[in-house]
Amino acid sequence: MIHVHHLENSRSQRVIWCLEELGIEYELVTYRRDPVTMLAPESLKSVHPLGKAPVITDEGRDGRAVAESGAILEYLLERYDEAGQLAPPAGSDERERYRFWLHHAEGSAMPPLVMRLVFSRLGKPPVPALMRPLGRQFAKGVEQRFLGPRLRELASFWDGALAESPWFAGEDFSAADIQMSFPILALESRGGLASSPNLADFLSRCREREAYRRAMERGGEFSVV
Repeated sequence: MIHVHHLENSRSQRVIWCLEELGIEYELVTYRRDPVTMLAPESLKSVHPLGKAPVITDEGRDGRAVAESGAILEYLLERYDEAGQLAPPAGSDERERYRFWLHHAEGSAMPPLVMRLVFSRLGKPPVPALMRPLGRQFAKGVEQRFLGPRLRELASFWDGALAESPWFAGEDFSAADIQMSFPILALESRGGLASSPNLADFLSRCREREAYRRAMERGGEFSVV
C-alpha cells in the first residue's frame, strides 16, 4: 500500500493523478494549510524532515518515504509501470524530451511562479498593515520588470513545444505531461493563457482524462493559494 501525504492545493495533486493513471491502490492522507500563513502543518515533518508535500510512503518497501514530485513520479514508474505506459522507450528521442520536461517543470517553470505568489502576498496579512502599501508597490515593480516578462517567455516556449506535438514528450501522453500540468494550471489561474492556445488545449485534454477526473475528485481541484 502506498500512502500519499497530500497537502491541499499543492503539487501532490500530480502524484494522485499518476497513481490513478497507473491504476495503483493507494491511501490518501490529507493535510490542511495554515489559514494565515498558507504553509503546511508541522505534522508533515513526522513523515519527512522538510515537512513539505508531496511525500509518499511505500509499505511495500519498508515504509520508505520519497519526497519531491519528480522523484516520486520516477519512483512510481520504475517500480509499478511495468507496461511502460507513462514513459517513452529508453534510448528514444521521445525519452530525451520526456526527461527534459519532467525536470524543467520544477527546475525552471515553478520558481518564477512561486516568486509571483510570494510577492502577491506582500500587501496582505500577515504583513503589518503599515507595510502593505510599500509591499504592493515593490511587488508591482518586480512583476513588471522581471516576473511578467520571464513568465511570458516561458509560456511562449511551452506553447511552441505543444505546437510540434500534442503532448510534451511527443505523440503519446506521459508522466512529463502530469509534471508540466501544475505550472500551466498555476499560469492559467492568473489569467496567463490568453496568448497560449496550445497550453489551453493541453489543459482541456488533460481534464478529459478519466484518471485526471478521479484524481481531482479525491484530491481537489487546483486554485490559487
